[in-house]
Amino acid sequence: MTGRRRSLPRPFSSAPAVATVSATACTALLASLLSGCGSLTGSADAGEKDPVTVMTWAPEGTKATNMPGMPAMAQAYARWVNSRGGIKGHPLKVLTCNEHNDSVTAAHCAQRAVDEGAVAVVGSYSQFGRSFMSPLEVKGIPFIGGYGASDEEFESPLSYPVNGGQASLLAGNGRQLARDCSRVALVRPDSIQGDQMPSLLNSGLQSGSRHPAKDIKAPEDGTDYSSAVNHALDGVGADPAVYGTSAAGGKAPGSCVTASLGDHTDAFFDSFRRLQEDSPKVRVASVLGSVGQSLLNRTGGSAGPLEDADITGWYPVAHDPRWQPMRKVINDFAFDDNRIDPADQGVQTTWIAYTVLRALIEQLDAAGVEDITPHALQTTLDRGDRAIDTGGLTPKLRWRDDDLLAVQDYPRIVNGMVTYQVVRDGELTAARDGFVNVAKTLEQRRTDS
Repeated sequence: MTGRRRSLPRPFSSAPAVATVSATACTALLASLLSGCGSLTGSADAGEKDPVTVMTWAPEGTKATNMPGMPAMAQAYARWVNSRGGIKGHPLKVLTCNEHNDSVTAAHCAQRAVDEGAVAVVGSYSQFGRSFMSPLEVKGIPFIGGYGASDEEFESPLSYPVNGGQASLLAGNGRQLARDCSRVALVRPDSIQGDQMPSLLNSGLQSGSRHPAKDIKAPEDGTDYSSAVNHALDGVGADPAVYGTSAAGGKAPGSCVTASLGDHTDAFFDSFRRLQEDSPKVRVASVLGSVGQSLLNRTGGSAGPLEDADITGWYPVAHDPRWQPMRKVINDFAFDDNRIDPADQGVQTTWIAYTVLRALIEQLDAAGVEDITPHALQTTLDRGDRAIDTGGLTPKLRWRDDDLLAVQDYPRIVNGMVTYQVVRDGELTAARDGFVNVAKTLEQRRTDS
């Protein structure tokens, strides 16, 4: 695919002005912040220009993947910029919405963004791009820096992703495993999203001249993954009759199991821990988003099943000094909101997405534009006169035609970089310096692999 954009109707009208919240409402708002209030507007210190209204949505409290830290990070970001006078004098108002991992609710969140005058949707998570993109496209509202959980985020000309989504993580994980693994099993959700994973992982394995992975389907919301563990171990030839058991020190060289099950990856590795003892030890792997530092801590740290695991992420490791500005905002403006984990890729993506939004508004201000509308943001994004610096957390970003990678099925990807990480002494650490570019691996992917 060429990555050329299809034409869309321009927005019917500019976003309506938003009234300033009264002091009484602000007091109530502060009290409700920790419970997930639905909007957050400027403080008394913000500038006198019209507010800029945006929305951030994510699933919370569901049986599948949850991302409560993303709207919480958006709220903390709004409090920070508003304490400094807003963005070039514009108070930032953040609407939030719980999309409940449900297609109908995702569409309702998008329609609410339209109805309440949002000029962009920023740093959000939803698997239901088909449901949420249409209402945004009709009104020309850009979708900036989504998590990359749906195909539409990498297809719609109104989507401006800051990472390579699931595609880059899995391709990168395949390349990471190809170095040491001659036999690989992929444990993934038995879902439409999961059906795309094998070809992506295999593109990375094949770039290292490895055979395709064994495809192990598992329930997206399972609680016991014993069957998937057994199928995976059998699939990579982890035979105790040949290699002995891990309890006795047996290892199956070249045998690797990678799992990407979102929030339920911990349940898989809990089953894996119990069953591994009766089989030879195999190398394990995953991607950030399915595995994070909190999971490593819960599963026993250095004594857990993920010690020495190969992990692929989008961004630098959480303790990298480039994250210090985000950590300071969390410390100073999140009010001990325990939904925000600075090591979580959803939180990190939201920070980067709002960094992009801030840069866009600053560019418009420099051009003498005070009316921040969806059309103004879209035009600035498409024109890409200046690449956006995210402080080294990603390559500099812009979304001109020339910046789009020629990736089949994912024409909106502009960032094909990933990071290789490894679990050492129970901590996620960098396996190598800098980013790894998987753009060519993705461009050469065979969908029938």
